[in-house]
Order: sequence, then C-alpha cells, then structure tokens
Amino acid sequence: MKRSFAPVVVEDAVMLVLGSLPGEASLRAGQYYAHPHNLFWKFIFTCAGVEFSTDYVRRLEVLKSLRIALWDVLLQCRREGSLDASIEEDSEHPNDIVVLLKKLPQVRKICFNGQKAFSSFKRHILKVAPELEQRYQLVVLPSTSPANASQSYQSKFTRWQSELLFCSCAPALPSRGEAG
Repeated sequence: MKRSFAPVVVEDAVMLVLGSLPGEASLRAGQYYAHPHNLFWKFIFTCAGVEFSTDYVRRLEVLKSLRIALWDVLLQCRREGSLDASIEEDSEHPNDIVVLLKKLPQVRKICFNGQKAFSSFKRHILKVAPELEQRYQLVVLPSTSPANASQSYQSKFTRWQSELLFCSCAPALPSRGEAG
C-alpha cells in the first residue's frame, strides 16, 4: 500500500488543491510534486510572480503565500508505478478531507489536480458529505503530471492560472466566531 503525506495547511487558506496520491518520485523524496517534469510548482511560482526554486521549503512558503492548502484525496491505495490509471479502486482509502475543511473556514474553492482526484473525491467524500458540493466551488483542473501529455503546457497553464488568480484576489473573511 502506498500512503499520502500530511496536508500542507495555511490557516487563512482560500483554496484547497487535491491530488490523487503522490507518485513514485514524490514518495521517494517525501515531497509533494517532486517529479522534475511535474508542472505544479512551475505554475505556482509563475502565478506568484516569484523566481522558480527547487528548494522544497521555499516551494511551501510560496504556496502558503498564495493562501493555498494542499493534500491528496487518497490516504492510501495499491498502485503499480505512478500512474493514476494503475490505482486499484477497491484498495482506495480516503483522507478525512471533511475534518480538514472544518479547520480551514476561509476555503471557498477546491481544485482537483486531474480527473482521478475528482473521481475519487466523488466516490469517497461526496458520497458521505454531499453538502460539500453546495458549500464549495469544485474545479477539475488538468493534471500537472508529465503523464498528461494530451494538453499543451500553455493550455494547462491558462486553466491553472485562472483559478490561482482567485487566491490573490480573495478577500479575507472573518473567522468563525468573529463579528462580520
């Protein structure tokens, strides 16, 4: 069984990005999106307007500066290699995304890094918490994986950029319990 990482959380997050499960390069490195050809971090840095870095601590700082939380839909599953298509559906065990969202009251949008993340979310999370579909804007984005070669870099980037701009424009909302 392959296991996900702990979530990357920023208290004032306005967006949660969900992948399916880290690939082999990420699991070996102990870092989200560690494959050098995965476009996730390039998109994050470009949208943040800062110079690209391969330093993982710096990557997390930039992600958090955009008020984005990051996790995977699946806690664990059986999968040969890194491809989402190789995930054995009967082995999928989801992360407790509902609990995470309760800790992030300003999140308004959940973006899925690829179709598999969204289909697993529907199967495991929406099945037990259908109200999330009304509470959050759910957006399926093209996978940043190098395996997703069917779309051009520019096409993928344009979609990601349009959603990531939301983070820099989203107003801070009063926390629960504050007057507003």
